[in-house]
Amino acid sequence: MAKKKFQKNNTEKTCFVKKHKTLLLLALAILIQTIVFFLVGTEKQYFHMDEAYSFGLSSYDKVEIQDNEDFYNTWHDGSYYADYLEINDDERFNFAPVYENQKNDVHPPFYYLLLRTFMEFSPNRITKWGGIILNIIIYALISFFTFLIAKYLWAGKPHADAIAVAVSFVSSVTLAALTSVVYIRMYALSTLNIAIITYLHLRLIKNYDRKTLIFISLSALIGSLTHYFFLFYLAILFIMTLVRRIKNKEKITGYIIAITVAALLSLAIFPYSIQHILFSNRGTGAVSGIFSLDSLSHIGNFLSLTQIYAFNGMLIPITLAILLLLVVFFKHLSKFKINKSFWYVFNPTIFYFILTAVASPFIELRYIMPICGLFFVAIIYLLTASLEIKASTKITGIITAATLAVTLITPFITKTEPMQILYRDKKEIVSQVENELNLPTIYWFNQDENRFLDDIYLFTKLNNSFVSRDNELTEESIKKILINKDYSNGLLLFINSNQDNDKILETFKKATKFDLAIHQEHMNACDIYLLKN
Repeated sequence: MAKKKFQKNNTEKTCFVKKHKTLLLLALAILIQTIVFFLVGTEKQYFHMDEAYSFGLSSYDKVEIQDNEDFYNTWHDGSYYADYLEINDDERFNFAPVYENQKNDVHPPFYYLLLRTFMEFSPNRITKWGGIILNIIIYALISFFTFLIAKYLWAGKPHADAIAVAVSFVSSVTLAALTSVVYIRMYALSTLNIAIITYLHLRLIKNYDRKTLIFISLSALIGSLTHYFFLFYLAILFIMTLVRRIKNKEKITGYIIAITVAALLSLAIFPYSIQHILFSNRGTGAVSGIFSLDSLSHIGNFLSLTQIYAFNGMLIPITLAILLLLVVFFKHLSKFKINKSFWYVFNPTIFYFILTAVASPFIELRYIMPICGLFFVAIIYLLTASLEIKASTKITGIITAATLAVTLITPFITKTEPMQILYRDKKEIVSQVENELNLPTIYWFNQDENRFLDDIYLFTKLNNSFVSRDNELTEESIKKILINKDYSNGLLLFINSNQDNDKILETFKKATKFDLAIHQEHMNACDIYLLKN
């Protein structure tokens, strides 16, 4: 009896594993990527200006700390600046700044609401982990929905589930994905929104039901309240869905209502989006960028970023391989079959890429982060479709697996890292400013280079600091700033970019009687010098 019971239990476990093999593989892949994310997160040493904005806009009582009346020309300790980046005890569970600050800035509020929620778990502390853990959780969901999308693309193919897991995993640990996770901004959340809305539209093809329509409406609402560029992607999905359903004489009223309700709710919740999109500097800048003569060069620059980070350097080799296969198998192109679901991934992805490339104010990876994963999935799908024209299932599987494997290891070979958002090179200066360089500090401000938030984290470490504005560069004005300050052990001087550093240093040396001006570090928007004898 005991033997039979053991055999029965063993059989049940085997059946469970077989039945849920794909989900177990997906869970293992997500666990591995999560470990990778935590390891990369530990390497982050500093914050970009926009990450400082993420913290401040989620918690502070105004958009800019520089708008405080006492910000300039006043000596402060580190707590003054830390207040912008953290939640204090008397600010707990006050979510009003999330809405008010976004109203006065240029982004919708949903991401900041989530970040503020995670910041609540670490009051009175400046920590990267609230933002990084939020992104890690988001990326677990991204991997899940990317898997579901890949299942639609490879539906009916041999080992479709295994391919979907593999493609989902690799797309989630590319350099672009790693950058997105450790970059404390809304781009990981926007990536998730795009993955969800794509999956729901693929599902809508087979399941035009009330539940799917409700989820599409909710997803469109959250996406529009996360990042405005999401609307580029949704617009193409909307047009494609309308055209297909009208052409096939299928129901369409419910879908139009779902999108309309999402739009109305979005405007009701955050009506300031109209101002942001149409009249803010970012909105008007995006429109002018679309019609700029530099558009083609912008697209080329963004393709370069995609090649390096979204494909780990493999976009060009894979694309060339696809083109070569199509040429070699030209006589058999009738067998080049593309799943109709593919176009619901590829078309909005390409449209988003092109429009974002020409509309973005800067040529930076962050603007195309939300479609990097789907771009990768689409190109891998085209590779397998090209191979299947003549190659066997086994050969197709081997080449696809090899391509994914090479994509994973290429960064180790080329020694390419996530974009400069980890700031490993800033670890030493942070430690020095907190310890041996914790001296009276002056930030010589340039009004045309207002990027103080790039350096605010260092100022949270300083006991005595002064941001100088509208002060004449004279020995007398410097002596007036330093009156009653003990700087006998040295003075730390931050010189904001695009100024005459030599002239400023010489004037400070004369005013303080110091002989040496030792360059310590070049930051994003300033240079740091130690003045001493």
